[in-house]
Amino acid sequence: MVVTDDSSPSSFVQYGIDDKPPLSTALLLGAQHYLTMVGANIAVPLILAGALGMPADVIPRFVGTFFVVSGIATLMQTTFGNRYPIVQGAPFSMLAPALAVIGVATAADQSGIAWQSALLQLQGAIIVAAVVEVFVGYFGLLGRLRKFISPVVIAPTIALIGLSLFNAPQVASATNNWWLLGLTLALIVLFSQYLDTAHPAFKLFPVLLGVIVSYVVAAGLSVAGVIAPGAAGYVNLQTVIEAPALMPIYPLQWGFAGGAGTTTVALPVVGSVAFGIPQFTTSFIIGMLAGVAASMVESFGDYHAVARLSGVGAPSERRINHGIGMEGLMNVFSAVMGGSGSTSYSENIGAIGLTGVASRYVVQVGAVVMLIMGFVGYFGQLIATIPDPIVGGLYVAMFGQIVAVGLSNLKYVDLDSSRNVFIVGVAMFAGLAVPAYMGNVGSAAAFREGMRQVALVGPVLGTQLVADTVFVIGSTGMAVGGLIAFFFDNTIAGTRAERGLEEWEDTVEDDSDFESALDRFRGDESATAD
Repeated sequence: MVVTDDSSPSSFVQYGIDDKPPLSTALLLGAQHYLTMVGANIAVPLILAGALGMPADVIPRFVGTFFVVSGIATLMQTTFGNRYPIVQGAPFSMLAPALAVIGVATAADQSGIAWQSALLQLQGAIIVAAVVEVFVGYFGLLGRLRKFISPVVIAPTIALIGLSLFNAPQVASATNNWWLLGLTLALIVLFSQYLDTAHPAFKLFPVLLGVIVSYVVAAGLSVAGVIAPGAAGYVNLQTVIEAPALMPIYPLQWGFAGGAGTTTVALPVVGSVAFGIPQFTTSFIIGMLAGVAASMVESFGDYHAVARLSGVGAPSERRINHGIGMEGLMNVFSAVMGGSGSTSYSENIGAIGLTGVASRYVVQVGAVVMLIMGFVGYFGQLIATIPDPIVGGLYVAMFGQIVAVGLSNLKYVDLDSSRNVFIVGVAMFAGLAVPAYMGNVGSAAAFREGMRQVALVGPVLGTQLVADTVFVIGSTGMAVGGLIAFFFDNTIAGTRAERGLEEWEDTVEDDSDFESALDRFRGDESATAD
């Protein structure tokens, strides 16, 4: 049975994990959940499209693919995976190796249609790396590490998830529209913190209301000419009018193969639909494995954060394994559909902290809407017109909440212990400094070249396997901080009470508290038999 402590945030939760609000309310709450992650779920495909050199008329379908994948992956995770109310979406942790694959594949392409070739190489690399993730999850490899992970490790890992986007262009750009960002943030704070007792709508929909009001203001000023075209905050409604009504999105949809290390081949065509077969290149697969590893570390922290904000016990080993295994399966699905992977979204967890809505049903309703809307060109283009400053305001509110949730795990540990203070401080500093260094290096290729120059061990460190793995993990703050905290916490002497394990383990659910889809199916069979 789940045991929570007296300071559990359960009293804050408006809708618990198993609660089902009315459908009309669930639709609005689900839309709010997806609004919190829309910036990232659009940013990733747009970044990839730019690197691929994708034609402008293809980009809306590419973005729509990510929303379709997000909807299906969320439904699968909430129903058959860890069953937490976590939205699934395009991962930033896999973006660095994806860009590396695209850079090499497009440079070496001889087909004349480089973007399809590179995308098929990316699909193949993700498929193989994701199969490894499935193995790690369903064979219980990651869950077995649970006994070695204390609040001293979890606290900086979750906090660094929140800090990972503090310098995102939507927040820190020198050309940002600061008053629009400030308006969005101020409205979210006003509704969620000051007016939360004035009316239930302010408590349940602070993000949705804040975004709608800010968007209407930005659109009105854009139409009036106050915000000029091309300026931060400009809303181009003409692109929505010109968008296609429906977009064909189907598996293996990028109908061309060829490029780096492959031979151009004719692909099967059914009617007017051409199918693109993923391509498999060893070096690309190795690089993507590092991205998947970073994604698993991030998801591990996300599971603990969402459990805490939902007012339930920390995840059991069994729940963690099912969550990671399902993320692996959905990464395979994403690659087959022509996306770049799928993982748990931290923005959604921050929304739970602001609204108290932790209902699995709400997230599932939102996932169905997102799945349907992914095929609708008007919707995708409308979402794409949300200005970066509004997304930046969302980031400040959402990720600030996650930082606080991460640090709140320190209440279990002895903060008078110099050991604990040292580990947390070094892990967080390194988790910010190392990715900043990798960013200054610029690319995986440049880092690989630098590693080759290291005396004596350069020939080993400069190999693509070693260098790309280090670069991708080093570019992911929560992976750096989590690994450093894990190493120190398990090698520097400290008692279980000092590390917070004794008190923390009282809050961890038993493996028997988690029912997988198979368990529920067997239970229904038993009930029928009885």
